[in-house]
Amino acid sequence: MTSGIQAADTKYLEDIARQLRKDVISIVGCAKASHVASALSCVDIITALYFKILKIDPKKPYDESRDCFILSKGHGASALYAALAGKGFFDKKFLEKACMDEGHLAGHPVYRSMPGIEATTGSLGHGLPIGAGMAFALKHDKKPARVFVLLGDGECDEGSVWEAALAASHFKLDNLIAIIDYNKLQGFGRTDEVLGLEPFGKKWSSFGWAVEEIDGHNMREIVDVLSRIPKKEKRPTAIIAHTIKGKGVSFMENRLEWHYKPPTHEEMQLAFKELDEI
Repeated sequence: MTSGIQAADTKYLEDIARQLRKDVISIVGCAKASHVASALSCVDIITALYFKILKIDPKKPYDESRDCFILSKGHGASALYAALAGKGFFDKKFLEKACMDEGHLAGHPVYRSMPGIEATTGSLGHGLPIGAGMAFALKHDKKPARVFVLLGDGECDEGSVWEAALAASHFKLDNLIAIIDYNKLQGFGRTDEVLGLEPFGKKWSSFGWAVEEIDGHNMREIVDVLSRIPKKEKRPTAIIAHTIKGKGVSFMENRLEWHYKPPTHEEMQLAFKELDEI
Protein backbone atom coordinates (compact mmCIF):
# COMPACT_ATOMS: atom_id res chain seq x y z
CA MET A 1 0.00 0.00 0.00
CA THR A 2 1.31 3.49 -0.84
CA SER A 3 0.18 6.94 0.20
CA GLY A 4 -0.96 7.82 -3.30
CA ILE A 5 0.30 11.36 -2.90
CA GLN A 6 -0.27 13.34 -6.07
CA ALA A 7 2.13 15.74 -7.78
CA ALA A 8 -0.05 18.68 -6.74
CA ASP A 9 0.11 17.55 -3.10
CA THR A 10 3.86 17.18 -3.32
CA LYS A 11 4.26 20.69 -4.72
CA TYR A 12 1.93 22.06 -2.04
CA LEU A 13 4.10 20.53 0.69
CA GLU A 14 7.33 21.63 -0.98
CA ASP A 15 6.02 25.20 -1.14
CA ILE A 16 5.21 25.07 2.57
CA ALA A 17 8.70 23.72 3.32
CA ARG A 18 10.23 26.60 1.36
CA GLN A 19 8.29 29.11 3.47
CA LEU A 20 9.21 27.33 6.69
CA ARG A 21 12.89 27.55 5.71
CA LYS A 22 12.50 31.30 5.29
CA ASP A 23 10.83 31.49 8.70
CA VAL A 24 13.68 29.51 10.26
CA ILE A 25 16.28 31.85 8.79
CA SER A 26 14.29 34.89 9.99
CA ILE A 27 13.92 33.49 13.52
CA VAL A 28 17.56 32.56 13.95
CA GLY A 29 18.97 35.59 12.15
CA CYS A 30 16.86 38.18 13.95
CA ALA A 31 17.52 36.57 17.35
CA LYS A 32 21.23 36.12 16.57
CA ALA A 33 20.69 32.58 17.78
CA SER A 34 22.18 29.23 16.78
CA HIS A 35 21.28 25.97 15.03
CA VAL A 36 19.93 27.33 11.75
CA ALA A 37 21.46 24.42 9.80
CA SER A 38 20.12 21.85 12.26
CA ALA A 39 16.61 23.24 11.77
CA LEU A 40 16.90 23.40 7.98
CA SER A 41 17.82 19.72 7.73
CA CYS A 42 14.54 18.58 9.31
CA VAL A 43 12.12 21.06 7.69
CA ASP A 44 10.87 18.63 5.03
CA ILE A 45 10.13 15.96 7.63
CA ILE A 46 8.32 18.41 9.91
CA THR A 47 6.36 19.78 6.95
CA ALA A 48 5.16 16.30 5.96
CA LEU A 49 4.14 15.56 9.53
CA TYR A 50 2.23 18.75 10.30
CA PHE A 51 0.63 19.34 6.93
CA LYS A 52 -0.16 15.77 5.86
CA ILE A 53 0.35 13.03 8.45
CA LEU A 54 -0.43 14.06 12.02
CA LYS A 55 -4.01 13.74 13.23
CA ILE A 56 -4.20 17.12 14.92
CA ASP A 57 -6.56 20.08 15.16
CA PRO A 58 -5.05 23.51 15.99
CA LYS A 59 -8.44 24.49 17.43
CA LYS A 60 -8.24 21.54 19.86
CA PRO A 61 -4.53 21.38 20.72
CA TYR A 62 -5.07 19.22 23.80
CA ASP A 63 -7.61 16.78 22.36
CA GLU A 64 -6.88 13.40 23.96
CA SER A 65 -7.22 11.61 20.62
CA ARG A 66 -4.51 13.72 18.90
CA ASP A 67 -1.24 12.42 17.53
CA CYS A 68 1.76 13.86 19.35
CA PHE A 69 5.05 15.11 17.95
CA ILE A 70 8.18 15.51 20.09
CA LEU A 71 11.20 17.37 18.76
CA SER A 72 13.85 15.53 20.72
CA LYS A 73 16.62 17.48 18.94
CA GLY A 74 15.31 20.58 20.65
CA HIS A 75 18.02 22.82 19.21
CA GLY A 76 16.06 22.69 15.92
CA ALA A 77 13.16 24.48 17.64
CA SER A 78 12.84 27.22 15.01
CA ALA A 79 11.58 24.62 12.51
CA LEU A 80 8.94 23.42 14.98
CA TYR A 81 7.83 26.97 15.78
CA ALA A 82 7.53 27.84 12.10
CA ALA A 83 5.39 24.74 11.48
CA LEU A 84 3.11 25.32 14.47
CA ALA A 85 2.52 28.93 13.43
CA GLY A 86 1.99 27.93 9.81
CA LYS A 87 -0.54 25.29 10.88
CA GLY A 88 -2.43 27.82 12.98
CA PHE A 89 -1.59 26.77 16.54
CA PHE A 90 -0.62 30.37 17.28
CA ASP A 91 -0.20 33.68 15.47
CA LYS A 92 2.89 34.10 13.33
CA LYS A 93 3.63 37.34 15.16
CA PHE A 94 5.10 35.22 17.95
CA LEU A 95 7.89 34.13 15.59
CA GLU A 96 9.20 37.71 15.54
CA LYS A 97 10.51 37.39 19.12
CA ALA A 98 11.26 33.66 19.09
CA CYS A 99 14.53 32.69 20.76
CA MET A 100 14.72 36.15 22.38
CA ASP A 101 14.52 36.95 26.09
CA GLU A 102 11.29 38.93 25.68
CA GLY A 103 9.59 36.30 23.53
CA HIS A 104 7.19 33.45 24.31
CA LEU A 105 9.20 30.85 22.38
CA ALA A 106 12.49 29.83 23.99
CA GLY A 107 15.62 28.66 22.24
CA HIS A 108 14.50 25.08 22.95
CA PRO A 109 10.88 23.89 23.19
CA VAL A 110 9.19 24.29 26.57
CA TYR A 111 6.16 22.11 27.33
CA ARG A 112 2.91 23.96 26.62
CA SER A 113 4.63 27.35 26.57
CA MET A 114 2.51 27.66 23.43
CA PRO A 115 -0.21 25.35 22.06
CA GLY A 116 1.20 22.35 20.21
CA ILE A 117 4.46 22.02 22.14
CA GLU A 118 4.20 18.54 23.64
CA ALA A 119 7.47 18.27 25.59
CA THR A 120 10.38 20.24 26.97
CA THR A 121 13.42 19.07 25.02
CA GLY A 122 16.95 20.00 24.17
CA SER A 123 18.82 18.05 26.80
CA LEU A 124 19.62 15.38 24.26
CA GLY A 125 18.47 11.83 24.76
CA HIS A 126 15.23 12.71 26.56
CA GLY A 127 12.70 12.86 23.73
CA LEU A 128 12.51 9.17 22.91
CA PRO A 129 12.08 8.10 26.56
CA ILE A 130 9.28 10.67 26.93
CA GLY A 131 7.70 9.47 23.69
CA ALA A 132 7.93 5.83 24.76
CA GLY A 133 6.17 6.66 28.02
CA MET A 134 3.42 8.52 26.18
CA ALA A 135 2.99 5.68 23.69
CA PHE A 136 2.81 3.15 26.54
CA ALA A 137 0.10 5.22 28.27
CA LEU A 138 -1.90 5.48 25.04
CA LYS A 139 -1.71 1.69 24.61
CA HIS A 140 -2.76 1.18 28.21
CA ASP A 141 -5.76 3.47 27.76
CA LYS A 142 -6.63 1.82 24.42
CA LYS A 143 -6.38 5.10 22.50
CA PRO A 144 -5.51 5.06 18.79
CA ALA A 145 -3.20 8.10 18.84
CA ARG A 146 0.42 7.85 17.78
CA VAL A 147 3.64 9.45 19.03
CA PHE A 148 6.28 10.68 16.58
CA VAL A 149 9.74 11.58 17.89
CA LEU A 150 12.36 13.37 15.79
CA LEU A 151 15.92 12.75 16.95
CA GLY A 152 19.27 14.05 15.80
CA ASP A 153 21.93 11.61 14.70
CA GLY A 154 24.49 12.93 17.20
CA GLU A 155 21.82 12.56 19.85
CA CYS A 156 21.96 8.82 19.27
CA ASP A 157 25.30 8.82 21.10
CA GLU A 158 23.20 9.02 24.28
CA GLY A 159 22.58 5.80 26.17
CA SER A 160 19.07 6.87 27.16
CA VAL A 161 18.05 6.66 23.49
CA TRP A 162 18.92 2.98 23.40
CA GLU A 163 17.34 2.25 26.78
CA ALA A 164 14.11 3.71 25.43
CA ALA A 165 14.53 1.73 22.20
CA LEU A 166 14.79 -1.49 24.21
CA ALA A 167 11.72 -0.64 26.29
CA ALA A 168 9.64 0.35 23.27
CA SER A 169 10.34 -2.95 21.59
CA HIS A 170 9.72 -4.95 24.76
CA PHE A 171 6.30 -3.33 25.24
CA LYS A 172 5.41 -3.71 21.54
CA LEU A 173 4.78 0.01 21.05
CA ASP A 174 3.78 0.04 17.40
CA ASN A 175 2.22 3.46 18.02
CA LEU A 176 5.72 4.93 18.49
CA ILE A 177 7.69 6.25 15.52
CA ALA A 178 11.27 7.47 15.83
CA ILE A 179 12.57 9.57 12.93
CA ILE A 180 16.30 10.17 12.90
CA ASP A 181 17.52 13.32 11.13
CA TYR A 182 20.70 11.71 9.78
CA ASN A 183 22.55 14.76 8.46
CA LYS A 184 25.88 13.26 9.57
CA LEU A 185 27.15 16.39 11.32
CA GLN A 186 26.95 17.07 15.04
CA GLY A 187 28.20 19.89 17.23
CA PHE A 188 31.92 19.19 16.96
CA GLY A 189 32.37 17.19 13.80
CA ARG A 190 31.10 14.45 11.54
CA THR A 191 29.18 11.69 13.27
CA ASP A 192 31.46 9.02 11.79
CA GLU A 193 34.45 10.79 13.35
CA VAL A 194 32.94 11.69 16.74
CA LEU A 195 31.27 8.34 17.43
CA GLY A 196 30.37 6.09 14.53
CA LEU A 197 26.74 5.00 14.22
CA GLU A 198 26.97 2.48 11.40
CA PRO A 199 25.55 0.00 10.72
CA PHE A 200 22.80 2.31 11.91
CA GLY A 201 19.75 0.56 10.49
CA LYS A 202 20.92 -2.82 11.74
CA LYS A 203 21.33 -1.40 15.24
CA TRP A 204 17.69 -0.31 15.39
CA SER A 205 16.59 -3.58 13.84
CA SER A 206 18.57 -5.58 16.40
CA PHE A 207 16.71 -3.69 19.14
CA GLY A 208 13.45 -5.03 17.75
CA TRP A 209 12.33 -2.05 15.65
CA ALA A 210 10.92 -2.12 12.12
CA VAL A 211 13.31 0.05 10.09
CA GLU A 212 12.96 2.19 6.95
CA GLU A 213 15.67 4.34 5.34
CA ILE A 214 14.60 7.28 3.21
CA ASP A 215 15.77 10.46 1.51
CA GLY A 216 14.74 13.01 4.14
CA HIS A 217 14.29 15.71 1.49
CA ASN A 218 12.14 13.75 -0.96
CA MET A 219 8.62 14.81 0.01
CA ARG A 220 6.89 12.01 -1.85
CA GLU A 221 9.10 9.42 -0.19
CA ILE A 222 8.67 10.94 3.28
CA VAL A 223 4.88 11.00 3.01
CA ASP A 224 4.71 7.51 1.57
CA VAL A 225 6.66 5.97 4.45
CA LEU A 226 4.86 7.96 7.15
CA SER A 227 1.51 6.95 5.64
CA ARG A 228 2.32 3.27 6.23
CA ILE A 229 2.69 3.34 10.00
CA PRO A 230 3.06 0.98 11.74
CA LYS A 231 5.46 -0.76 9.42
CA LYS A 232 4.92 -3.96 11.41
CA GLU A 233 2.33 -4.73 14.07
CA LYS A 234 3.61 -4.90 17.65
CA ARG A 235 6.92 -3.27 16.67
CA PRO A 236 7.92 0.39 16.95
CA THR A 237 9.10 2.00 13.72
CA ALA A 238 12.46 3.71 13.17
CA ILE A 239 12.80 5.88 10.07
CA ILE A 240 16.37 6.82 9.22
CA ALA A 241 16.08 9.97 7.13
CA HIS A 242 19.24 10.81 5.20
CA THR A 243 19.42 14.60 5.18
CA ILE A 244 21.76 17.51 4.50
CA LYS A 245 22.60 19.94 7.26
CA GLY A 246 21.62 23.44 6.13
CA LYS A 247 19.45 22.08 3.30
CA GLY A 248 18.14 24.73 0.92
CA VAL A 249 20.88 27.32 1.39
CA SER A 250 24.00 26.48 -0.61
CA PHE A 251 26.51 28.24 1.62
CA MET A 252 25.15 26.50 4.72
CA GLU A 253 24.87 22.96 3.35
CA ASN A 254 27.22 20.43 4.96
CA ARG A 255 29.11 23.22 6.75
CA LEU A 256 29.87 22.51 10.40
CA GLU A 257 30.15 26.18 11.41
CA TRP A 258 26.42 26.70 10.82
CA HIS A 259 25.61 24.42 13.73
CA TYR A 260 26.18 27.46 15.97
CA LYS A 261 26.70 30.50 13.73
CA PRO A 262 23.76 32.91 13.13
CA PRO A 263 23.37 34.45 9.66
CA THR A 264 24.04 38.16 9.21
CA HIS A 265 21.44 40.41 7.59
CA GLU A 266 23.29 40.10 4.27
CA GLU A 267 23.45 36.32 4.56
CA MET A 268 19.75 36.19 5.35
CA GLN A 269 18.97 38.10 2.16
CA LEU A 270 21.17 35.75 0.13
CA ALA A 271 19.40 32.77 1.65
CA PHE A 272 15.95 34.21 0.88
CA LYS A 273 17.02 34.84 -2.71
CA GLU A 274 18.19 31.24 -3.13
CA LEU A 275 14.98 29.86 -1.68
CA ASP A 276 12.88 32.06 -3.97
CA GLU A 277 14.70 30.63 -6.96
CA ILE A 278 14.10 26.97 -6.09
